[in-house]
Amino acid sequence: MSLPENTTVLIVGAGPAGLTAALSLVHYGCRDFVIVDAVAEGLNASRAITIHCATVEALASIDAADGLLSHAIKGKGIRITSRTSQIFDAKFDSLKKHSAHPYTLYIPQNVTELVLGQKLQSLGVQVQRPHRVVGMKQNEKDSRITDVSFEDGQVIRARYIIGADGARSIIRTIAGIGFCDPEGPHLANNVLAQMVSADVTFEPEPVGPVTLEGHLNGTVFSGNFFFLVPFGKRFNTELTRDGKPITKSIFRVGCAVPAKNGEPPHAPPKEYIQNLIDTYGPACITSDPSLNPKPVKVDQLVWSTRFRTHSAIADRTFTRLGAAIFLVGDAAHIHSPAGGQGMNLAMRDAIFLAEAVTKHIQASAEDPDVDDTILQEFAEARHARALEIIGFTKTLLKLASLTYDSYAWWMPFSWASIRDLVLRILGGYDFVQSKVAWGLSGLGRR
Repeated sequence: MSLPENTTVLIVGAGPAGLTAALSLVHYGCRDFVIVDAVAEGLNASRAITIHCATVEALASIDAADGLLSHAIKGKGIRITSRTSQIFDAKFDSLKKHSAHPYTLYIPQNVTELVLGQKLQSLGVQVQRPHRVVGMKQNEKDSRITDVSFEDGQVIRARYIIGADGARSIIRTIAGIGFCDPEGPHLANNVLAQMVSADVTFEPEPVGPVTLEGHLNGTVFSGNFFFLVPFGKRFNTELTRDGKPITKSIFRVGCAVPAKNGEPPHAPPKEYIQNLIDTYGPACITSDPSLNPKPVKVDQLVWSTRFRTHSAIADRTFTRLGAAIFLVGDAAHIHSPAGGQGMNLAMRDAIFLAEAVTKHIQASAEDPDVDDTILQEFAEARHARALEIIGFTKTLLKLASLTYDSYAWWMPFSWASIRDLVLRILGGYDFVQSKVAWGLSGLGRR
């Protein structure tokens, strides 16, 4: 498909961040933009599943929340357990006094992208596919324009470029922006440096509190972390792959893979997922009769992947190469999935960026020589927020990775057992549950 020769704003990447940026531009009155993506169709992969309270509020502010609210499961809370008993339960209803959306939405990322894409189409905007960026250079005639070249030979001249093209961002690379962990390369020292995630069904279907819709369940065991989110049959149609119908309830499972176990397969098979469940998962979904009186096994592996839990942040999220160039989402920052903060930060960044860009466009119309103060202030604020989120997720990951090994021969306690004891005691207090819910919600770090 032919691309226009000129546009005010070019959005590169049509994941949650790119789609949200486009919706936000429309909301703030900017219609002169193009959104492109390198793949022919949106990838049918689940990946992120949580949309927290602050993000729902931000989406509602640009009239983009209703479709997600009608599709998603409204999460009641987050539950931390051992393999056989509950340790802590933080309920989200304490957020009622702070927000009209006191819940977390549980919805697979591909469904989120589908809903946001449909909303964008209803506003008359179509994602242009497949168009892969291969180069950028300052326009020879206008120093505030960048010529963006694509693999098929087409070129777009743009005044603003939003790089929402993922962790391996070509926009970031061409712009010469560095990307590293703010604390240095500590990946090798992280015992939970790699994780596996999958959508599965079971035979027979498991029973127990952690199998009911409405909670994200985190199981801590032997210095590892396993999570389980029941989807019921809510997303069976959207998660169907290869034409194979799914008739049973789907469960999202995820597990850290200790470095000593080697690198997980690129798309872990059913047997690999089953072994992780039996080794680290809650008892009620295992096939081990010594743990589960009613053993269950993985029946259908709907989707699986592996990923790293390391953190990185772009040296800067705004620069100029003629046009004003911005990075949002994974192009700007990545971190562990602990707390489900990544996609949320990306979408909020995109919404606030579109507002800043629109203000700058309006200011430029009044004064062609306007400086970049609006854009620079936005970029600095969001960079600081990303650093804060990275620190928050690292803390959560450290707590999850505590082991049950004794601290010393003269102290027969472990850091993990102390963590569990503290959580069990403090979990009985409403104000502690409220504080945890507040921290996860994003309301204090929009």
